[in-house]
Amino acid sequence: MNIIQTLINKKVNSITPKELLKLSQQYQVSITQDQAIKVASLLNGKNVNIYDLTQRKQLLAQIANVTSPQTAQQIDSIFQKLT
Repeated sequence: MNIIQTLINKKVNSITPKELLKLSQQYQVSITQDQAIKVASLLNGKNVNIYDLTQRKQLLAQIANVTSPQTAQQIDSIFQKLT
């Protein structure tokens, strides 16, 4: 994994709800504050590599369980733009 991937993964794994909302606006993805809080709480403290398709799918499944499949798709579109 190169340094840029490492930095992006580190940021994703420590993102705050406010930062996630800012990213969603930047990439024109619609998520609510409540969804951002739930997703950020799932991401924080984990060591997920969003460049690893298996890990990303597992994470998105967890996001879908606590929010909705639509939210998971929206978060995946942000991940795709970051990768």
